[in-house]
Amino acid sequence: MRRELPLMLRALRNHNYRLWATADLISVTGTWMQVLGLNWVVLEMTGSATSLGVSVLLSTLPAMLLGPWAGSLADRFPPRRLVLAAESTHLALALVLAYVVWQGLPLGAVYALTAASGLIGTFGGPALGRFASQVVPREDLGNALAWNSIVNSVGRVLGMSLAGVLVTAAGQPVLFLINAASFLAVIGTINVMRTREFHPLEVSAPEQAGVRAGLGYLRGRRPLLILFALGFVLSALGRNYQVTMAAMAEGPLGAGAAGYGVLSSVFAVGTVLGGLVTARIRELTMPVLLGAAAVTSVLQALSGYLPGLLGFAALILPIAAGAVLIDTAKSTRLQLDAAEGMRGRMLAIQGTVAAGAGAVGAPLLGWLCERLGPSQALLVAGLVTLAATALAAAASRAPRPMPERPLALPAAAAAGGS
Repeated sequence: MRRELPLMLRALRNHNYRLWATADLISVTGTWMQVLGLNWVVLEMTGSATSLGVSVLLSTLPAMLLGPWAGSLADRFPPRRLVLAAESTHLALALVLAYVVWQGLPLGAVYALTAASGLIGTFGGPALGRFASQVVPREDLGNALAWNSIVNSVGRVLGMSLAGVLVTAAGQPVLFLINAASFLAVIGTINVMRTREFHPLEVSAPEQAGVRAGLGYLRGRRPLLILFALGFVLSALGRNYQVTMAAMAEGPLGAGAAGYGVLSSVFAVGTVLGGLVTARIRELTMPVLLGAAAVTSVLQALSGYLPGLLGFAALILPIAAGAVLIDTAKSTRLQLDAAEGMRGRMLAIQGTVAAGAGAVGAPLLGWLCERLGPSQALLVAGLVTLAATALAAAASRAPRPMPERPLALPAAAAAGGS
């Protein structure tokens, strides 16, 4: 155990990453407080789940439509400046949202701010990804991403728990004000980081900038194409557990809303455990990703046939842990296997793929649950993701018709925005 602990904590040995992880926890907590508050506002104003769905759509639509352009911007300019601009804009939007809700302005104003926040998030996301990878050396990136997963899971639980208490005691505007303050923590942290300890990334040359150049680069990189294709299937049919857990709780398990809450808590615990397990792995390789995807797919196929709430929850725990391992390994391979000057565009495409998978997978799983039953829907989805994993493994081992030429990019450093 003494030997494994430093390996597990190696990203935290970096001063800048310790600062970043702390700021990220504060930011994620504030974000989930705003998410809960915003959902509650829309439901209070309309009493309609459809209106809530429209709000979610408005927040994700920019990523589906503009993701590649956001990635191109992140590859062309120093990420530190882009992140500071995005975080400052998010802060302003949260303050305006608090005012709009406090004044009881129409739903259209809430929708407009939701769409604006989604737009800023779309353009800030790839830059945030590039900047976060500058605070650790290349060999610690996988471990840092694993700790990011842990931070996100803990922040989600903290944010939603605190929001549930504060929304009753102080009202929704307070949640938005706290979220605005959380962006101050990120901005302040970026400004006090040690710029000499950043790990520079190459930026894209003018002739290699733009969406078309990014797509052309991706077209010739089979490993990246496999990651995106497998990621789409796994995200569509193996990640939408909010749908299948609700269907199981209401259907075969007969546990109702209380059972759904228990399953959601078990899933959250599983994501934290998955992050801890992932942090212990020295190198997140493609075989690790494929192995985790295969095991998780089998567990998913079997999960609907174990008796009772405890039986289903017993498989939900390792499935959630496997999902974190898969997502972390996928993100690690995507960043390390892509040219540094293309990393922003690849991260943006990953966001677009994830958004599209969610848009397709959630209604598809819902339809399968209604037509076949929740247990059978989990079986079908698990078998499909298992088949996709097998195809990805075969494609990874297949000989390449011709060698890939590395993309020539200048060695211009983007660290610290200077």
